Amino acid sequence: MRIAFLCKRRYMGKDVIDDRYARLYEIPFQLARLGHEVHGFCLGYQSQAEGLVEHEAAPGSLAWHSRSLNRSVLPRLLGYPGWLSAQLRQVRPDLLIGASDIPHVALTGWLANRLGLPYAIDLYDNFEGFGQARLPGFKTALRRATRHAGLVTTTSDALHDLVRDGYAAKGNVVSMPSTVDLSIFTRGDRGAARKALGLPAEALLVGTAGGLHEDKGVGTLYDAWLRIEAALPNVHLVLAGPIDPSLPPPSGPRVHYLGMLSHTRAATLFQSLDVGVIYLRDTTFGRYCFPQKAYEMLSCGLAVVAADVGAMPSLLADVPQARYRPDDPSDLARAVQAQLEAPKHPNIAIESWETIIARLEPDLMKLTQPRSTACAQ
Repeated sequence: MRIAFLCKRRYMGKDVIDDRYARLYEIPFQLARLGHEVHGFCLGYQSQAEGLVEHEAAPGSLAWHSRSLNRSVLPRLLGYPGWLSAQLRQVRPDLLIGASDIPHVALTGWLANRLGLPYAIDLYDNFEGFGQARLPGFKTALRRATRHAGLVTTTSDALHDLVRDGYAAKGNVVSMPSTVDLSIFTRGDRGAARKALGLPAEALLVGTAGGLHEDKGVGTLYDAWLRIEAALPNVHLVLAGPIDPSLPPPSGPRVHYLGMLSHTRAATLFQSLDVGVIYLRDTTFGRYCFPQKAYEMLSCGLAVVAADVGAMPSLLADVPQARYRPDDPSDLARAVQAQLEAPKHPNIAIESWETIIARLEPDLMKLTQPRSTACAQ
């Protein structure tokens, strides 16, 4: 197949093309490795470099076509659908896949209808929980494009049910949680990891990495730390990721803020910890997301605690002591202490991206069959 994959350029604080990061990179990359010709069309909302970049993905091919809004935001934004339509007419794809946010989902549906192509939609979160959903018409556009897609992949079972029942999806809906690069996120030497990051060798370390944002629930971790700090004198808190200016992290000699970490260094952090924290709130976002750092931490052999919301109750079903009530710092502190004293791990198998996309491939290929048959006749 010749596939066009449409997404934004920056995702979860990383550059999809330059960092070759996570779900938005792995879907097109793994499809190319299965032998398909894949063209990724990436729109940079910031001032990213433009042009064509080809990545080795034999036996198939993966070419990234990058466009940026730069400083001419409105003209570039309004002209992007026309530019993309012209590019697709040259590429002549058999299938479109739209991902990353509401504009790209809606644009994929519009282009597929305009060009007479089948399309699939990938939802790595409930996009109705994004700020974009508050703009007039955005939620309606999201639901319409998703409803008429031939295939929808979702990052959690809860989101799968929302799309199938709430959106009344006409196509196939498949739950496909984000996994991780198992060559990076793997068990490592805890002492070596701590030395690499400059962390205390003998202390008990509790921490997390990712967006340290109030709306995601990091405030509960900060409040829990005050209780943990007072009760457990040998425990230190380790944090990494972008800080919410309205809610700075705690300070003190037992708090270690590592700034922004690369993908590989994040794995080193998880290898260094005794307990990893996955904070969520009982919101539209929290109920439908599947936190990627859950798999990142578990792949590193790390004991975790997580808010008892969304996908986490199922993932940690056999480790009740690791779940805490959302927005309850006392219960989070209780869960952390329990995992420090007698760490327990869920009995789950984490699959590779290669395995997951190989399983998805037949569903994508089915979308092109009616069109192929009609052309043959």
